[in-house]
Amino acid sequence: MSGDFRLIVEEMLADPNLSEEVKRRIAKLDQIREMGIDPFGGPYPVDSTAEDISSRCDELSGTEVSIAGRITAFRQHGRATFADLRDRTGRIQIYARENVLGEEEYAKFVDLLDLGDIIGASGNVFRTRKGEPTVEITDWTFLCKALRPLPEKWHGLTDVDLRYRQRYVDLIVNPEVKDVFVKRTKIISFIRKYLDDRGFLEVETPILQTVAGGANARPFVTHHNALDIDVYLRIAVELYLKRLLVGGLERVYELGKNFRNEGIDTRHNPEFTMLEVYQAYADYEDMMTLCEDMVYQCALEVLGTSEIEYDGHKIDLTPPWNRVKVWDAMEMWAGVSYDDLRTDEQAEKVAEDLNLKMEKSPTKANVINKLLDEKVEPYLIEPTFLMDYPVEISPLAKRIPGQPDLTSRFEVFVAGKELGNAFSELNDPIDQRERFLQQAKARAMGDEEAHVFDEDFLTALEYGMPPAGGIGIGIDRLVMLFTGSTSIRDVILFPMMRPKV
Repeated sequence: MSGDFRLIVEEMLADPNLSEEVKRRIAKLDQIREMGIDPFGGPYPVDSTAEDISSRCDELSGTEVSIAGRITAFRQHGRATFADLRDRTGRIQIYARENVLGEEEYAKFVDLLDLGDIIGASGNVFRTRKGEPTVEITDWTFLCKALRPLPEKWHGLTDVDLRYRQRYVDLIVNPEVKDVFVKRTKIISFIRKYLDDRGFLEVETPILQTVAGGANARPFVTHHNALDIDVYLRIAVELYLKRLLVGGLERVYELGKNFRNEGIDTRHNPEFTMLEVYQAYADYEDMMTLCEDMVYQCALEVLGTSEIEYDGHKIDLTPPWNRVKVWDAMEMWAGVSYDDLRTDEQAEKVAEDLNLKMEKSPTKANVINKLLDEKVEPYLIEPTFLMDYPVEISPLAKRIPGQPDLTSRFEVFVAGKELGNAFSELNDPIDQRERFLQQAKARAMGDEEAHVFDEDFLTALEYGMPPAGGIGIGIDRLVMLFTGSTSIRDVILFPMMRPKV
């Protein structure tokens, strides 16, 4: 052992901030090294998993297997010890006996191992008298000595803040948490296959952008030293994907991270995953069909059923989903009609009459958004497309022919929560320029989330973009829906947290 290593060990053992249990394990680590054993071993020839052994126990009885995993429980009975070993597939019981391992190796197993240690072991499969699949080990080796103990009740880490900060511990001690993220991976894999099979091309667009467009949101700002310019973490991928439609890539999608400098709550995390899909020669009706079918098929693939239970509601994802127009919904649940909200002055009066707590100025656009958020969306429990949004809150959507104050836009809701947003995409560069100018006025009045003016995107539209439908779906929210999770932090492996001081 080098002098530097010895010095670090001695400093750790003298650290008053370390618990006695951690110091005990460090001292044991020192002992293991003195015995010539590497406590942080190398590759191990695994040929079986806990799940495989459990499901094929009788078939494998008497067969030698090689397994690896973390020790999560000990039960010592004299000169024999049972332990639980957990790998990526689940738990398997292992059995160590002195008269099989030999006195010295058995003593090492009992004295040197702690809960949380990772080992490799080989031995023969059998079923105990109580019927439990077990591996009687004939050889074992250290793969990693754990210096920190698992929570006292290893199967029940309940401190929510600690679970999010130390997801690695959460995954060890709460097996159902791993199931959430396994489902997340399956959902994303299915979506990719679904779109690939229908001729969509997966692409990648810049995360660092010189203009943060495509959504109404406040961006994160950073600085590029070589160019000496400020750049932004993208808030959406929409405008770049539409540029690709101009370039002739008629069906494109991107699955990736977006970043918005906004508050944190059960539905929002500053870093989140979005799917955006664009299809030339389609419209928002086509996007409704794609959305409801993709989510339905995904549920069948990942969950084995189209019926889910979320936040106390039983919900059937089978198409067709409900379709409700925005102004019909406003009259039904908010008691506000189209004629009540024609101007900013009327909007301010509506906000006062309904005691709306406005974070932004009570313009027509802001009051409509507030009414939808508080008075309408919570009632959209069954899968619902809320359709035909006012043009004031839809700067990138095409107007409905004959109804220029409405757009071919929908948002999709399930269990009262927004899942996605879609348009018949605006491809008229003159109309788009006018919308950008209106957004610029809103920014000048203090709305930091108003859409920025993107001259290059207008240039692209002037070359000609085919009519198209586009949709964005929040992957984190879809995973929440499929796993019954009521907080977005439960479906993000490492959510944003305030650093501990």
